[in-house]
Amino acid sequence: MASFNLTSASNLFKIKYGKLAENVYNSANVLLGRCKKEFSFVGKRMDIAVPTSFSGGVGSGSLPIANSAAIEDAVIQAKKMYAVGQVDREAIKAASSSEGAFLELTKFSTQKAVESWMRNMSRSLFNDGTGKLGVSTAVVAGGSAASPTIVISAATWKEANWEEKDYVMIDSAANAYSTSNIWEVVSVAPATRTITLSRISGSVDLTGDSGAKTVYMQYSKDSDPSGLKGVLDATSGTQYSITVGRRWQASSQIAAGGAGITPDVLNQAMMEIQRKCGKVPNLIITSFTQFRKLLNVLEDQKQYLLDPRAQDLVGKISFKGIEFMSAAGPVGIFPERFCEDDRVYLLNDNFISIHHRPDFGFFDDDGTVFLRDASSDSYSFRYGGYLESYIVPPMHGVISGLAT
Repeated sequence: MASFNLTSASNLFKIKYGKLAENVYNSANVLLGRCKKEFSFVGKRMDIAVPTSFSGGVGSGSLPIANSAAIEDAVIQAKKMYAVGQVDREAIKAASSSEGAFLELTKFSTQKAVESWMRNMSRSLFNDGTGKLGVSTAVVAGGSAASPTIVISAATWKEANWEEKDYVMIDSAANAYSTSNIWEVVSVAPATRTITLSRISGSVDLTGDSGAKTVYMQYSKDSDPSGLKGVLDATSGTQYSITVGRRWQASSQIAAGGAGITPDVLNQAMMEIQRKCGKVPNLIITSFTQFRKLLNVLEDQKQYLLDPRAQDLVGKISFKGIEFMSAAGPVGIFPERFCEDDRVYLLNDNFISIHHRPDFGFFDDDGTVFLRDASSDSYSFRYGGYLESYIVPPMHGVISGLAT
């Protein structure tokens, strides 16, 4: 005998939906929120005068000979940074009220696009300007020509760089970088650094390529704004068209060689920066790995003041946060997902700025954010603009090669 139940009469029952769940990914970036933003970058480029020496002639005993100061021009060139979205027209209508969907689809899609732009900007701010996400090992791990699996080398692995649904492009020994070859990131396995791809366009067969493969965010090869890794690691070449040298590179570049992080190495970096440029960092950014290790290093330094009259005593483990005491006062230490596991950056956010062209944001030159697509029943929108990150090298320091 069949009973009248949820299964047999399932079409009679409604589905109750809860509120939209919280994001299950980290979209915060302390440094991006703190650095200065300018929105008046016009003209072909921006030149910033940078004094790199004292001026005049000094001496004792006789009138000295005068000499002029060395002044360089830092050249700022805008880079294009976009986020785009597309929404089906029928879907917009179906989600136009709370009765049809959790929230209005146009609002949701634009909000998520802006969030993704911020994520990509954060990625570039901690990268080297090349748009590189990582470099694979020399052998394709498996899969097919249309859906290969690659393993990213430990030296270039950064989990935050990899997100499912991102489109990427690949440059390798046998298959030169081409904007016609686009791959979707299908899955990410952090424990094994394994990335599964799916071909979106092009005909490249990575399974026949035995060389290492460099993976870039789509269309971003050598097109990212300048980033901390590129600027503060530099010991030669040029940065912003100024030759890297004693007065134009990070004031502290410590290669830890596998040693663990300690307050002493932070003191060393902090003092080097202050000694060389006279400024003191006001922000320390670490990977989550190094932040955890700092918490462990400092754990036995805690002191507890207990009230003998208290009825209940609660033991407390670890800290709410960490501050480093510098010559200029306490400096906050913050973990950042885009910072490599073996790194710590000592920064002065007064000398990190992002220069935007005017009207940065949604492209609404036609009077609306949503533009009808010519060949489909949908609307597209664009967010972003043209900008460059300006990081004054001597005001900052970097510690790399820490034990992980």
